[in-house]
Amino acid sequence: MKRIGIGLLLVLLAFGFAQKRVVLGVGGKTAVVYLPLTVVERLGYFKDEGLDVAIQDLQAGSRALQALIGGSVEVVMGFYDHTIQMQAQGRDIVAFVEVGRYPAIVLGVRSDLADQVRSIADLKGRKVGVTAPGSSTHFFLNYLLVKNGLKPTDVSVIGVSVGAQAVAAVQNKQVDALSNVEPAITLLEERGLLKVLADTRTTKGTREVLGGEYPAAVLYATRAWLEKNPDTAQKLVNAMVRGLKWMQGKRPEEIAQVLPEEYFLGDRALYLKVLRNSLESFSPTGRFGDTAPLRPLTVLSAFDEKVRQARIDLKRTYTNAFVDRALQSLR
Repeated sequence: MKRIGIGLLLVLLAFGFAQKRVVLGVGGKTAVVYLPLTVVERLGYFKDEGLDVAIQDLQAGSRALQALIGGSVEVVMGFYDHTIQMQAQGRDIVAFVEVGRYPAIVLGVRSDLADQVRSIADLKGRKVGVTAPGSSTHFFLNYLLVKNGLKPTDVSVIGVSVGAQAVAAVQNKQVDALSNVEPAITLLEERGLLKVLADTRTTKGTREVLGGEYPAAVLYATRAWLEKNPDTAQKLVNAMVRGLKWMQGKRPEEIAQVLPEEYFLGDRALYLKVLRNSLESFSPTGRFGDTAPLRPLTVLSAFDEKVRQARIDLKRTYTNAFVDRALQSLR
């Protein structure tokens, strides 16, 4: 009996240890839309929860999604709209904490082409850079094209990743326009290389372009993983909500202090401006608004035939259960 008891104990210990390690894919770790992930990691909040989070930087949301489907990551820090897109394809993926309440995606045209491309409709026949085909920056572009009387196929889409690679694509004139996220946008604006056509970094801009609050960066996983690992999911959410609360009211300088030097792309002052432009886009609580998920569904339905024809049950694409427990414990 004693031997069986020890064996059982060893199995339970091994199982518990295995659950503490989480492989998390992110669609471009240095992208400011995913900044709370780095903040939480650097402040040690994952470790405080007893988690060993192995972060894989996959450079684009579509690649992070593919990694989840392929099983090489367990959880993704990516955009909420992928959960809707996947439900239309028969896959059950659930977002379980909201990090970004606005997409903070910007569509701009190269400044030297600004006299030829005065509006989104003028992008017809142009080369447009996105983080990667099938990513949320691509969805954003498609929606704006359709909204302005064009088809997604009216432009050539080129994957340019985020950060320095996206900046280089504009500088080297590999693309005529860019749908991307910070820090690339402010860097290009400051250098006089980009003229903004649509901007969702702020409440005002998101309301003008998309009609209001729009769940963007989230943690998502398969429903099967969440049901099998509720304790691990709760610990991830506890850490993320704690990080979001820490960021509230912080000055850009305070946030920058916890970030790696390479995030600043060699210009700390400019990065502080990037943060100042972006802080409004982060969720203060981690909760999904009751009606906000309708907006991504509307956007995807504008150009994605599978989404338009599917009967999407939005309540199956996200849950506030983990966040509500985390908020209660932080009171």
